[in-house]
Amino acid sequence: MTDRTAELRVLSWNVHGLRDETKVLARIVRDIDPDVVCVQEAPKYLRWRAKCAALARRCGLLYVTGGGTTGGSALFASLRVDVKRADGVCLSRQWGWPARGVAAAVVSKGGAGLVVASIHLPLDAQQRLEHTHRATSVCRSLGNEHALVAGDINERPGHAAWKALHHDGLRDLGPGSGPTYPADGPTKRIDGVLGTERVAVLDYRVVDAPGVERASDHRPVLATVTVPVD
Repeated sequence: MTDRTAELRVLSWNVHGLRDETKVLARIVRDIDPDVVCVQEAPKYLRWRAKCAALARRCGLLYVTGGGTTGGSALFASLRVDVKRADGVCLSRQWGWPARGVAAAVVSKGGAGLVVASIHLPLDAQQRLEHTHRATSVCRSLGNEHALVAGDINERPGHAAWKALHHDGLRDLGPGSGPTYPADGPTKRIDGVLGTERVAVLDYRVVDAPGVERASDHRPVLATVTVPVD
């Protein structure tokens, strides 16, 4: 073990199924220039892989995993990041409810490895609780000590899903940060980024870029973290 760390910028954004101004959304992501983007409500129907790849390109990134296989959870990454291993798992596919899943990958930058997972938890409270444990199990299966989970939790901090994520070793990296929903005048903090013990926060903010309310119904969250080089 060394004292060296590497810095990563991780953005999480529910993009509302691209029903809003995608040009504005792509411009905001390019301006932020993240290393990894955890996307929720990415393309998941006809030609979803091509649509996810096209969206990533518009954002100046590469498509990694997720989309149609994960109910719209996806990962994009910068060329600054090496992707060591990726997995996309559907957690539920139930009649009358949207499919939900987790898109996860082991990424490396500057010699530091990190599991990054994008999640979009269900509207039903019991399913949210079940999905949290299954999502963290997917992270553990990728075999890296350090992990970061980001996405649309669909409930406020202090409720069961957040507590379950904490129980599974992930702490809220932005306690006290601002609300994320709705994008036009947000009042609820239902999106977040959580990390394991040695993922240290340099900066955490809800993005308030020009036009953000036209890009999606959620505001994006940006976490700048350091990860040990083990």
